[in-house]
Amino acid sequence: MSTARSSLTRTIASHAILIAYTLLALFPVFVIVVNAFKARRDIFNDPLALPNPESFSLVGFETVTSQGNFLLYFQNSLIVTIASLFCVLLFGAMAAFALSEYRFKFNPLMGLYLALGIMIPIRLGTVAILQMMVATGLVNTHTALILVYTAQGLPLAIFILSEFMRTVSDDLKNAGRIDGLSEYKIFFTLVLPLVRPAMATVAVFTMIPIWNDLWFPLILAPAESTKTVTLGAQVFIGQFVTNWNAVLAALTLAIIPVLVLYLIFSRQLIRGITSGAVK
Repeated sequence: MSTARSSLTRTIASHAILIAYTLLALFPVFVIVVNAFKARRDIFNDPLALPNPESFSLVGFETVTSQGNFLLYFQNSLIVTIASLFCVLLFGAMAAFALSEYRFKFNPLMGLYLALGIMIPIRLGTVAILQMMVATGLVNTHTALILVYTAQGLPLAIFILSEFMRTVSDDLKNAGRIDGLSEYKIFFTLVLPLVRPAMATVAVFTMIPIWNDLWFPLILAPAESTKTVTLGAQVFIGQFVTNWNAVLAALTLAIIPVLVLYLIFSRQLIRGITSGAVK
């Protein structure tokens, strides 16, 4: 009886902590979305109040769509994020398969080298990266951001995917080889479908920092034609006067893709995280 009671207490406590953390994490999103639909005066008078018929206003969204080239910024963010995700997932999965499947002399050392990329922030090399982009003529291009974000996301992707790929049955892969499948077909048709939860986990963890990043777009692609959503929102932030309606509206629109991605991959994401915890 006491064991069941203590187990129930731990369950309630853990759920309470998770609910409290969820509310804390969602609070800034709530404030942004709620105030995006309010007039400037009401934002400052009562920032936590829900919009009502008197305070409701779409002036921020009208400003964003008419003055800020937001559709172009949104398109740039989509291009950079999707291309970076594709490269991270493709090259990360291939490298993880090689590390988990083949045994060569420096295999452990290579895994350790890649793991160091998780611990060392890529922003420490900003000056060297900028110099390389200037030398290669890639400043103010999508390619510069895609290359940087791919390099940023690969260490974590390889680390996660290699652990999952080690659990794929060797008998399944050997059976494919006996049937005459090439290593590429074994990788694409047998291994990748079995690690989809891990791929979804990597996609979400990679997409959010890329979509929200301000540092590299500001340094590598600040031109009007290559601005991303987060950098474009800075258009409405001035030294003396800030158009908070437009800023909050831009941030609200920027949140939508992240929420859509999570809703699409939420089941796969949870499966990937729980499977990793069990391992």
